[in-house]
Amino acid sequence: MRSLVITCTAGTDEPERCNQAFTVASAALASGAKVSLWLSGEAAWLGVPGRAEQFELPLAGSLSEARDLVLELGELFVCAQCAARRGLVADDLVPGARIAGATAFTESILADDVQTLVY
Repeated sequence: MRSLVITCTAGTDEPERCNQAFTVASAALASGAKVSLWLSGEAAWLGVPGRAEQFELPLAGSLSEARDLVLELGELFVCAQCAARRGLVADDLVPGARIAGATAFTESILADDVQTLVY
């Protein structure tokens, strides 16, 4: 099975698009895929403890549960520039989330058998 790299560029400012990224990440993990979820733009805030727990969208699953599944079975990254613009450092993030930049992202999407999605 191919690996899946998902970039979530929307946060609570665009809840449906944000939720879709986390839903697809969870579904892919449940199907056995290797998943990396990258949080950029306003989505960077969802790597901070308590932020995903506050997310609400009617008829949507729990964003914090989806995030925790990604942390358990996949990888969760916060864009380095996006984190810096928001004053976030590694210690501000949920345990297991990592800050990484464009070089790491590019390496992950150019690997063999990788599918990339952007929300």
